[in-house]
Amino acid sequence: MPTVKDTFDQMASRFRADKATGTSAVIQYDISGEGGGTWHAIIRDGVCAVSAGAGASPTLTLQMAAQDWLDMVSGKQSGQMLFMSGKLKLKGDMGLAMKLGSMFQM
Repeated sequence: MPTVKDTFDQMASRFRADKATGTSAVIQYDISGEGGGTWHAIIRDGVCAVSAGAGASPTLTLQMAAQDWLDMVSGKQSGQMLFMSGKLKLKGDMGLAMKLGSMFQM
């Protein structure tokens, strides 16, 4: 079973540039609990670069527990259900949050 760090290490390779046309954003992920941490993804010009640490002026920030993150990226849980149940908190561009799932292969 992958760790939270593993999922962020693999994120750039799962990026689907064809689904991100015209997107220019900094997305910060604040993952709490065991194995958690902060990462950010910069999506610009059809490229996604993921780094550890906080992003400068994030367009969107996602906050959730490590196990919920792992469940979401493995397909066991949907981001929408986690958001509706209060387990996923979003700050920033909601439109971007809605299309984020389609930008990455699970």
